[in-house]
Amino acid sequence: MKLIDLHTHTLASDGTDSPSALVQKAHAAGLAAVAVTDHDTVSGLDEAEEAGRDLGIKVIRGCELSTHTEYGEVHILGLWLPRDAAPLQDQLGYLRRKRCERNRAIVEKLRALGLDISLEEVRAIAKESVGRPHIAAVLASKGYVRDVGEAFREYLGFYGKAYLPKEVLEPEAAVHLLAGLGATVSLAHPLLQKYPLPWLEGFVEHLSGCGLTAIEAWHSEHSDADTRLCVEWARRFGLGLSGGSDYHGGNKPGIRLGVGRGGLRVPLDVLEKLEAQRRAQGLPC
Repeated sequence: MKLIDLHTHTLASDGTDSPSALVQKAHAAGLAAVAVTDHDTVSGLDEAEEAGRDLGIKVIRGCELSTHTEYGEVHILGLWLPRDAAPLQDQLGYLRRKRCERNRAIVEKLRALGLDISLEEVRAIAKESVGRPHIAAVLASKGYVRDVGEAFREYLGFYGKAYLPKEVLEPEAAVHLLAGLGATVSLAHPLLQKYPLPWLEGFVEHLSGCGLTAIEAWHSEHSDADTRLCVEWARRFGLGLSGGSDYHGGNKPGIRLGVGRGGLRVPLDVLEKLEAQRRAQGLPC
């Protein structure tokens, strides 16, 4: 059975593989297709596509947008992004500027707590887009915490001493933005956080009326019961189904391309059904 992975990250955001290296790994793993869906950036997509052409593996242009709800962050995936995506680029540029401000403020909070850390050290690790995983890696490398997980628990997570919220889109705005570009708009890992189920079901229904076209049923952190619930919601609200590992390379060492933590399997027909959905909507694949 041929497999695919429609949720991956490169060092263009918070992964550790270059876009071409990620595609090479996907090819080596025998995947038929891979989507590159970096957080709030599309800067790695051209490199990934070129690698895909060279290796004969289908690469789907994507991104993952963070949004805010009353119960916390919800992530929205855009798949099959066009090469000319000026409205998205404008919005992403704004969000990146706000992220830079947040990173600087987090480092200042850590220094005020007595931790000797600089933004330059973080940038040296990140190479490209700086995020909290890179700050966590510096804290671990300097012995302030045992590992990245402890860095988030003690300092960088929601209840951490140096936590600061980031500026994100409203979910409706993210869905409208991606749908307006002709992307397949998928709700990412909806059961990853333990939102109240009645609220989440209503949220999925609400977004389906705003342009949401799919739901990520298969994910490394989804149980079989989570997947079944997503499939039921997709049937009820007329959505397509998507799935992926949420691969981040060394930043999530327990997750492998195409298989997640060992039990994930997203068959090729998931991609074929999404492509059929797009053709029915008059959209290119």
